[in-house]
This record gives sequence, C-alpha cells and structure tokens, in this order.
Amino acid sequence: MRVMVTGASGFVGSYTVAALLAAGHQPRALVRDPGKATKVLAAIGVQADEVEFVPGDMLDPAAVGRALDGCDAAVHAAAAIGITGGGTGGPGGLVETNVTGTRNVVGGAVAQGLDPVIHVSTVGVFVPPNSPVITVDGPLASPRTDYGRSKLAAERYVRGLQDEGAPITVIYPGGVCGPHQPVLDALNEGFAAGLGQAWPMPRGGCSVLDVRDLAEALRRSVVAGQGPRRWLLGGHYLTWSQLADRCDELTGVKCRRLMVPGRLMLGLGSLLDAAKRIRNFDFPLTRDAAEMMITLVATDDRPLLDALDLTLRPVEQTLTDALRWLVTAGHLTPGKAGRLGHSPNPGADI
Repeated sequence: MRVMVTGASGFVGSYTVAALLAAGHQPRALVRDPGKATKVLAAIGVQADEVEFVPGDMLDPAAVGRALDGCDAAVHAAAAIGITGGGTGGPGGLVETNVTGTRNVVGGAVAQGLDPVIHVSTVGVFVPPNSPVITVDGPLASPRTDYGRSKLAAERYVRGLQDEGAPITVIYPGGVCGPHQPVLDALNEGFAAGLGQAWPMPRGGCSVLDVRDLAEALRRSVVAGQGPRRWLLGGHYLTWSQLADRCDELTGVKCRRLMVPGRLMLGLGSLLDAAKRIRNFDFPLTRDAAEMMITLVATDDRPLLDALDLTLRPVEQTLTDALRWLVTAGHLTPGKAGRLGHSPNPGADI
C-alpha cells in the first residue's frame, strides 16, 4: 500500500516509516522540513530516496490533501507534545496543532476514502483511571493542561467519525521510549533526569513501551476492511520503584531516590501550571503529569497483541537501548549509566 504518514520527523513517525518500508509498503511523508526528516530517518537507517516527501504543514488542508491524494491508507502520528510542558499551547500552539491537525489529516483521509486511517492517541486520555486495569471502554479524562485538552478534543472528534462507521483504528500508547529520539521528551527525559540527578518515588508507576514495538503495531494495523477499532498498547507496567530497580540492575549504579508523597506531587504540579500561565518556562512537571505518575495502572493490551500477533520485546532490552543512546547523544554522563555508558551505540532495528 501507499501509506501517508505524518510525524516522520518525530520519534513515533520516523520508526513507523521504517516499519512500513520493511514490510514492503510505500510511505509518503507529509513534513514541514524534508531536510530535517532526512536526518531523523537516516539515524535509524532509512535513506531519503526510500521515502516520498510532500512538503507542507498538517494545519494546511491543501497540503494535507496533496499528501493524501493517491494513497491507500494513512497513519497520523504527528502531535505537539506537552504533558510535561504545562499550559504552553494557546492560539497556534498545542490546541491548534493537535485538534486542527487531526481534523485535517484524519478527517481528510476519511473523506478521500482511505482504509485504514490510523490515529495515534495516548493512554493519558484515560487518566486518572476508574479501575485496576485500563480498558478502551473506560471513561475519558478531564485534563487541565492545553496538551491534555487538545488530545481529548482530538479523541472525541475521531470517535465521532468512528461512530459514523469510518474505518479508523485508534491506538493508545503508554510511555514511549527507546533510542534515537529527535527531541528528548517523556520517559527518555525522565530517565535522563532520574539517573542524572534523582528519581522521585511516588505511588503509582508507568507503562514502558518500546518505540519499535509501537511502530510495528502501527504497521500491522495497515489492513483494509477492518472497520472502526480502538486498541490499548501501554506496554510493560512497572511501579516507579521497580523501574528504578531495573535501571540499577542494568547499569550497576544505584540511582538516588526521593520518596515523594502523591499530594505533594499534585500540589507542586498545580503551582507550576499557574506559574507557567504568567511566564512560560520549561520544567518537566505539570498537574496532569503528576496525576499520570501517581494514578496510572496497567493497560489491557491483550486485544491488540492477539489481533496483530505481536509480542513486545523485553523491557530490559528497551531500557538498555534507551540508556545507551542517552549517553551517546549527550543527555546522560557515562558514569551515571555505569556499564551501559561504555557500550556500543544502540542500533535501530525494527
């Protein structure tokens, strides 16, 4: 199939392009900067002449239309990230990118008759959960940040199309990590801070999902005639203590741990959100991020794993490759990574 992909300059999108190529598909990438996309893809072994680039912004309906024209399927993996960035959206920011972009890409693909249309959402739309295990039938969240509200608005729009019978597959990933992340964010950012400085230990935990496994799930979802589908793919669920223990075992270095009450995390996140509305600044904690840290539970990934015949790689492999890359990329000093700080550069196998 010829598959239009958004986000090819980003983490999930670039690996998705690689997975599609490996399976014999023809990826067409809508990118604002083909030069940047070329560099990002080259880092994971994809050559520019293997991909058809369409210059343009997903906020431009005409550009999106050109990218979709002649394609069989679409994967919408582009999004403005920001769960740790507070209220930094506003006009032209997170809200416009995530909502208008989704309307243009997903809605445009449905209008042109593409099948399937795959939308990458986030497990965060279900947080805080109302049960010990998150399922796709769980209630949606009430986020406080622009990022959270934008993802929820996009989610409601896509579900509306699904209710009308549109062949959209929605996948909700957990904490995506692994090597070669173009812009440090989310779990990789947390590893750099936790191992480099100190690791907060509130209650709760996180779902660790290898970017290569997510890309493979998206690739295997490119099958026509399946109708509307919604699947969770959180990954391996670990408490924060368990995650720190795994990192200690892999590196041979015991990281510094800070026991932080959940209420304190929530209060600090709320204060930072208020401060960022007055003066924008970067600090990797928001009220939504704190709530995610202390309330996240395991996800019911079995329906996706069974339907796509997918087996997740061991979490130790994901952590090893991510930590090695953090050192290679200069985000973590070799000493903090211990035995992994002097290992070969991680590969980008799909």
